[in-house]
Amino acid sequence: MNSELFKTFFKIGAFTLGGGYAMIPIIQTEVVDKHRWVEKEEFLDLIAIAQSCPGVFAINISIFIGYKLRKLKGALCATAGTALPSFLIILAIALFFHHFMEVGWIAAMFRGIRPAVVALIAVPTFNMARSAKIGLTNCWIPIVTALLIWAMGVNPIYIIIAAALGGYLFSFLQESPQKG
Repeated sequence: MNSELFKTFFKIGAFTLGGGYAMIPIIQTEVVDKHRWVEKEEFLDLIAIAQSCPGVFAINISIFIGYKLRKLKGALCATAGTALPSFLIILAIALFFHHFMEVGWIAAMFRGIRPAVVALIAVPTFNMARSAKIGLTNCWIPIVTALLIWAMGVNPIYIIIAAALGGYLFSFLQESPQKG
């Protein structure tokens, strides 16, 4: 099982461009659909937790899934699988970077990858919004949040605390009439 965790997360780490958020569809395909290590609802919860924890998103989610399956050894194998491809690629690039950027087609390739990375991040964002039941009535929440962080420089920690308090109050208000 540990070698399967390592191979799966190594593949995810090796074949994903654009960082952790671009990895979400690939992680979901491997972890939820193919191996059935977690259910879709639990996967959405793990995404939320991994996003709110400090550190790299892909590493966080690999730790959570690995730990769920095989405790510490699983977490270590999944994390190593996720991090090793990037480490090896960055090491190779660092060794030969000055040679790479002098080649016109490589520089053009990097410029061409940028729009694809934006799409790779946008698709899981919309899928998560749909799964989280974000619609016309509540789409203002992520929009206002993004504007507060981007335009007004509000610290994301304050947004997370406000969201947690708001979620708690909302659930408390939803349960109150049912208890009475």
